[in-house]
Amino acid sequence: MKKRSFKQYFITGLLVWLPMGITVWVLMWLVGMLDAIFLAVLHAADTLIPGVHASAEYLRSVPGLGVAIVALVIFATGVFVANMFGQWALRKWHGLMNRIPVVRTIYTSVKQVADTLFSGSGHAFSKALLVQYPRQGSWTIAFLTGTPGGEVARHLDQPMVSVYVPTTPNPTSGFFLMMPKADVVELEMSVDDALKYIISMGVIVPGTPVSKSSATQAQLG
Repeated sequence: MKKRSFKQYFITGLLVWLPMGITVWVLMWLVGMLDAIFLAVLHAADTLIPGVHASAEYLRSVPGLGVAIVALVIFATGVFVANMFGQWALRKWHGLMNRIPVVRTIYTSVKQVADTLFSGSGHAFSKALLVQYPRQGSWTIAFLTGTPGGEVARHLDQPMVSVYVPTTPNPTSGFFLMMPKADVVELEMSVDDALKYIISMGVIVPGTPVSKSSATQAQLG
């Protein structure tokens, strides 16, 4: 058996702990965000309603209560708006938000994006594409978000597609581009595989039976 160096042992241990650590960090971030929403609601209730200070302080001290309550409220909201009365109340709410200056612009923009992203019938992020960016000869992965429309489409002289080019390793930021349809290569890989490819900066190659980390562990063994 060949002698292992300190560096080889360290890399082997890192390959074990790094995925677990990042997973825990993401989960803690989500829990913290939900808890922050719950604490903000408690603070508002404590400020507006006299006599609830003691109850608010007790609820703040219960671990995980904010996550459970926020998740329950989201689920209950979905159940509520699934019936006829809920749809009527939702239309009234949308009408109210659309009548408030400044708020109307932000609310409608966010709602349109959310409806597009989470609608099962939408085409946003439904396909992974290969595009040349930021210059000819340099290729990167992008996601189809639709086709240009309205006034923008009238100024375009050829069929175009709207694409989102994510940054790596954080795909939540990126660039919106309109590109000629003829210059876009549609990939057979799923959107999930494409995201893994981007987040890993090309280390995890879709369709490869043995990942880079497994191959490294095999070499170290």
